[in-house]
Amino acid sequence: MNISVIGAGYVGLVTGACFAEFGINVTCVDMDEARIESLTKGTPPFYEPGLEELMRKNMNEGRLHFTGDTAKAVRDSEIIFIAVGTPSRADGSADLSYVDAVAKTIAGNLNGYKVIVTKSTVPVGTGERIRKIIQDSGNADKQFDIVSNPEFLREGSAIEDFMRPNRVVIGANSERAVSVMKELYRPLYLIEAPFIITDIETSEMIKYASNVFLATKISYINEIANLCEKVGANVQVVAKAMGLDGRIGAKFLHPGPGYGGSCFPKDVRALLQIAESHGYDLKIARGVIEVNTSQREWMIVKIEHALRGISGKTLGVLGLSFKPNTNDIRESPAIDIIQGLIERGAKVRVFDPAAMQDAKAVLGESVTYCKDAYDAAEGADAVVLTTEWNQFRNLELERLKGLLKHPVFIDLRNVYETDRMRKNGFDYYSVGRS
Repeated sequence: MNISVIGAGYVGLVTGACFAEFGINVTCVDMDEARIESLTKGTPPFYEPGLEELMRKNMNEGRLHFTGDTAKAVRDSEIIFIAVGTPSRADGSADLSYVDAVAKTIAGNLNGYKVIVTKSTVPVGTGERIRKIIQDSGNADKQFDIVSNPEFLREGSAIEDFMRPNRVVIGANSERAVSVMKELYRPLYLIEAPFIITDIETSEMIKYASNVFLATKISYINEIANLCEKVGANVQVVAKAMGLDGRIGAKFLHPGPGYGGSCFPKDVRALLQIAESHGYDLKIARGVIEVNTSQREWMIVKIEHALRGISGKTLGVLGLSFKPNTNDIRESPAIDIIQGLIERGAKVRVFDPAAMQDAKAVLGESVTYCKDAYDAAEGADAVVLTTEWNQFRNLELERLKGLLKHPVFIDLRNVYETDRMRKNGFDYYSVGRS
């Protein structure tokens, strides 16, 4: 079986490498020549644990290939995955121009039956949109089927999520296409991964409904955390008790500065716009955006309170990526908080294990880039932990305290225990714990 994955970004590259590991011949396509050149050398354009090793293994074994020739990849493949970007437009809707361009290229190069699969997160109705582009191309005499196969990959654990998924969703209106997709995913049947077989529109909705619900859980626990601070309760105990209820579940009940990344912000806005275009107001989704935006400002207020003003103060900030185990800074709470601190007159020293180069493109020379957590803390009035990288979970507290002007530790991820930090002489602040 030969497949092509058009779009060698985060989703496309992980998808291609993992299918190659299944023993399938995979060609990843991208129009960025520099990216293709890097990929052919076995170097991914972003940080994802285990990805480079998986790529190199399957390249060496002859199953994973990279090219800029979309037309040839289409002609040589039985299954074509569309994994291009769908960025937000100004109104929050998903920009489908890249999807449309790929559909037109596919239409011009059909040379037999193809299964065309949307892997990108796309609005409901995109499958039909792709079908119409191909049918209107004048090459509709060739057989093809459209499939929706949304991804549920978490940055930082994407390979594990692909290899051992909690579900695989296949949306198709053709038994032939379903049969082809089942054969493609046959290794996952052997480990009894749950499969959801449905129509295309339902599959497209599943992706948005899932991500927006998770974003809702994050925003909800952040609201509860803020209230806990006011009433003197401990949000971690509240969240633990909530999570023990099987109807609620423990995941995504971790308070902090809010969600970020390439998925949740974009998907919440897109679902809201989809609803509006159909005459329906998704009030919960609208509230989720409002809470997530205000939570970042609330974190800055917390820092101001801890230092009794931040103008002229120096802050050592630990973490730039929106979550650990990735270099992704897209809509990262850490970046917004840093920019807010600078606007209020603070000097900022930063360190992140993976996202320093990416942050430089956004923050420029407005901050000092440090070699490690201790360098960031040296001479600072306080340390602010914004991303819960493992290496920030067990800092040498005495060493850290000795480097600071004042022993102030502001933990926006609740990594440390309140009693421990105070026993070690820190003026310690966290989220939702009085």
